[in-house]
Amino acid sequence: MKVMKFGGSSVKDAEKIQHVIDIARRAASSEPVVLVFSAMKGITDMLIDAATSAEKGDPAYRRLVEEIRSRQKEAIAALFSRKESESTAKEIDTLLDELSDILHGVELVRECSARTLDMVMSFGERINCRLIAEYLSVSGTPAQFVDARSMIVTDSSHGSAKVDFEATYPLIRQTLSGMEGIPVVTGFIARTEKGVTTTLGRNGSDYTASLIGAALDADRVEIWTDVDGVLSADPRLVQSAFVLPEISIEDAMELSYFGAEVIHPYTMIPAVDRNIAIYIKNTLNPAAPGTRIAAEAQGGSAPITGIASIENVSLINIEGGGMLGHPGVASRVFSALADASVNIIMISQASSEHSICMVCREKEASRAVAALKTELADELRYRMIQNIELVKELEIIAVVGENMRGTPGISGRLFSALGQAGINVLAIAQGSSERNISFVIHRDDRASALNVVHKAFLEDAE
Repeated sequence: MKVMKFGGSSVKDAEKIQHVIDIARRAASSEPVVLVFSAMKGITDMLIDAATSAEKGDPAYRRLVEEIRSRQKEAIAALFSRKESESTAKEIDTLLDELSDILHGVELVRECSARTLDMVMSFGERINCRLIAEYLSVSGTPAQFVDARSMIVTDSSHGSAKVDFEATYPLIRQTLSGMEGIPVVTGFIARTEKGVTTTLGRNGSDYTASLIGAALDADRVEIWTDVDGVLSADPRLVQSAFVLPEISIEDAMELSYFGAEVIHPYTMIPAVDRNIAIYIKNTLNPAAPGTRIAAEAQGGSAPITGIASIENVSLINIEGGGMLGHPGVASRVFSALADASVNIIMISQASSEHSICMVCREKEASRAVAALKTELADELRYRMIQNIELVKELEIIAVVGENMRGTPGISGRLFSALGQAGINVLAIAQGSSERNISFVIHRDDRASALNVVHKAFLEDAE
């Protein structure tokens, strides 16, 4: 059993859909497969824009719905004969009419709740999967459309719902086991216990595939995208970056968290729990082996696995002699930031306790500083804390690798290479797992730092 998930860029138009179906058919000729699809590329953004316009009372949402309808008609005309297209076009028109009614309701009340937005966004996957299932069937491969809302149960955290695994796994097995034809499942969407539509958040379709793989005890889960696999660094900035043949789950999670956007760490959890390997494959180059992500995977002979980064971050530095030996300051700092909905990406504190520095997204920085000045007003007034400094236009770079654990000299080699290149490091953090060394640099040094580190550790590893 294999679960194959195809993202929006892989199914953005009729030509891409035909190519993807060829890949799926070849796989299905040798083993059972379940197919999971995202919406066509750009459709989810159009649906969000339509909901935003309707909420403002802007009739532009009607134009966006018609653009979606037009894209579907173009795909139908290219994939089906005139006779075959009638029933498919009618089904999709019915769905788009329903979408128009929902958006008209949003326009009337001038409000689009998170619950309503989830319902609006669900149309992208529902329309695309109906189209693909019908195309498979009429072209000689029996297939069945499966609405994931019939089997994936979540809480009511709209926008990024939490899955109820105990309820979901039996429903997946009940729905898909023994199904005649290839199941074509909507990614990204789910429902609450009461049947209200929810969505699974960023990379939600990957999560859907992982859940199905875990429930069915699949041999593998394949995530088909537009790159050959997980790369050693960002190829836009590091020309010598290469595809990693296989990496451990831990390294994949570290790289994903720090900007390697091939797969989101949370989506891997169901497959990891059942010890199912995940493969990152390229629809544009299906012959490429891709990257295998598995618990027992070997990271290669290089001392590190890869390099990732997070751009557009700011550093907040709290300094003051009054913090020395004063319990509770750190607790208050992080509580204040949590109350202000500021996510801290990285933390560093010297043993002198004279300063604490934190890194957050640049868009959250002003809100973070305001919250800290309010919480620490007395300490600032009585000079227990001398300054709350904000430094913008920064970048976090993370050096990741299973082989770093217990290997002496990694930090020395890293910072020696950066020093020789004249790159100033503002802050450093390393976890006790020794799998990740993160450091903060100025945004302008990003490309230089990535290339320097890649050359120091990975140039001979391909």
